[in-house]
Amino acid sequence: MDPNQPKKNAGGPVQNTPNLFNILIIGVIITFALNIFISSMTSGSKMQIEYGQFIQLVESGAVKQVQIGEEQIALTLKGESDGNTVRTILRLDNAATTNRSIFPSFPQGDQIFYTGRVDDPLLTNRLLEHEVAFFRPIVQSNPILSFISSWVFPLLIFYFLYFFIMRKFAGNLGGGLGGMMNVGKSKAKFYDMEKNTSVTFNDVAGQDEAKESLIELVDFLQSPEKYRKIGAKQPKGALLVGPPGTGKTLLARAVAGEAKVPFFSLSGSEFVEMFVGVGASRVRDLFAQAAKHSPCIIFIDEIDASGKSRDNQMGGNDEREQTLNQLLSEMDGFDSSKSILILAATNRPEILDKALLRPGRFDRRVIVDKPDLPGREAILGVHGKKVTLGNNVDMKEISRSTSGATGADLANMVNEAALRAVRIGRGEVLQEDLMEAVEVVIAGKEKKDRILNPKEKRMVAFHEVGHALASALQKNAQPVTKITIVPRTMGALGYTMNVPEEERYLMTKSELLARITTLLAGRAAEEIEFGEESTGASNDIEQATKLARSIVTQYGMSDKFGMMGLESPGSQYLDGRPIFTASDVSSAGVDEEISRIIRECHETALSLLRENRDKLAKIAEYLIARESINGTQFMDFLI
Repeated sequence: MDPNQPKKNAGGPVQNTPNLFNILIIGVIITFALNIFISSMTSGSKMQIEYGQFIQLVESGAVKQVQIGEEQIALTLKGESDGNTVRTILRLDNAATTNRSIFPSFPQGDQIFYTGRVDDPLLTNRLLEHEVAFFRPIVQSNPILSFISSWVFPLLIFYFLYFFIMRKFAGNLGGGLGGMMNVGKSKAKFYDMEKNTSVTFNDVAGQDEAKESLIELVDFLQSPEKYRKIGAKQPKGALLVGPPGTGKTLLARAVAGEAKVPFFSLSGSEFVEMFVGVGASRVRDLFAQAAKHSPCIIFIDEIDASGKSRDNQMGGNDEREQTLNQLLSEMDGFDSSKSILILAATNRPEILDKALLRPGRFDRRVIVDKPDLPGREAILGVHGKKVTLGNNVDMKEISRSTSGATGADLANMVNEAALRAVRIGRGEVLQEDLMEAVEVVIAGKEKKDRILNPKEKRMVAFHEVGHALASALQKNAQPVTKITIVPRTMGALGYTMNVPEEERYLMTKSELLARITTLLAGRAAEEIEFGEESTGASNDIEQATKLARSIVTQYGMSDKFGMMGLESPGSQYLDGRPIFTASDVSSAGVDEEISRIIRECHETALSLLRENRDKLAKIAEYLIARESINGTQFMDFLI
């Protein structure tokens, strides 16, 4: 088995065996450099002289001590020796004497001289005659020990530092030195779906159209021969497009689980690094690993991080462009007969490079949108099976109350309901737990430490009843299911919950105006009862202005501009913030038209509430006493 070949690891990242040969080479180079550096440092304080000069220094009385070795003699001069005498014996010129380190009388320390040892039978007598201390080392240098201390020991230290210190910071520093060696390796997580089949299409609900588009891809992976017989080619890739939380990653894993093939998963941002060329190298390594495990699936989440369009960049990004070019090349280069399927997910398809979206690369675009009413009910049913539900749970009512929620939102609501049931001490989840969970996700938890004074509480009550009353008195408005003045953690001091009777995909102009009137009725109720406004209507005004702007700029319902598109949608699957495309003159006219619509809707709200002021006061007083009332109780006051 090749030690550099990636190892399978079900449910974890691909493991690459460290290249010990590379580590050894680097260690030898560093040790060699250290030995040279230490040798140069130690030899810098020595000076080689002739043997005759050594004898003259001894006879002149300048030598302090002598160390006689097997091959050389080292000597140290006395501190009080005459510098001129030493200079004359050593034949040093005037320039050399400026180097004060060769004279022992200076504070830099004793200067060590050495010379080669010769057969001189009179040496001992000369040293004794001139009172020079001399000795021979008792312990001689062992070549084996010297080799171990100079080479083996440093290599062991380097090995220890690599495996026990550098690898400790692998997650933050790219694996330390090992991460630098493997910087071009793919970071894809590898899942062996033959052993781990926990995710299938049965775990995906509310996305029937997306599942239908992907079932055929599963059949391609399981039975490619029947398609080859007729001449059909397997689609190379499918792009999953939709808002965050709709289940794009779950769908990709379900495809692999159904096909029971290996699954490589990584994020688009894992390709891009600071160093140019690293991303391209990782793309090559990823496809090389996939070729060894075919048939398999490669899933790239948030592909817009590395697949951003190259057309609208002012400066450009060499690393991202090289990564994208390599990805395009690999998708063109691999043979579809290898049964490698590429799935990618994004919520910003409008910024992807056009070359990435063409047929032959991503052949299919699968829309994974927010679920409709039956879809939400199905998703709640899937997550409801994981908890113990009471007999009174009505998932259809919960799904009607969660219009616009994604699959992730619904899963969170079921989990919040289960947590609430445990806090209360019940062994099952009831309908009230689920309804409270819906409110927690929408408006936050009840803020029990925020106590309103009587005036504020009364003002909030009239404000919320104004919303509810305007909604009930208009035929095109949504029915009221709950009114509360209990503060929530997301900033709301109270709220009115409206739940549509059925799922709607189109809205008429009268319905939009009724919605704006309902939003402005809270402020209208404050004006009628208290004769002044409060800051509690800021969010209502924001939403009403947004709706009025859409009427003028996007829906073509304005009397002034008619069917003229003045804005285009931005990120469709994110915030959807529109981009104004008209002139500055038109912009001023849009502001005037929005102001007119809001003013007329405000007058309508005032008129409705003045005509029903007695009901407004009666319901508000009841709400102050109870703090929360449901839709049935509210309608009893209107009958």
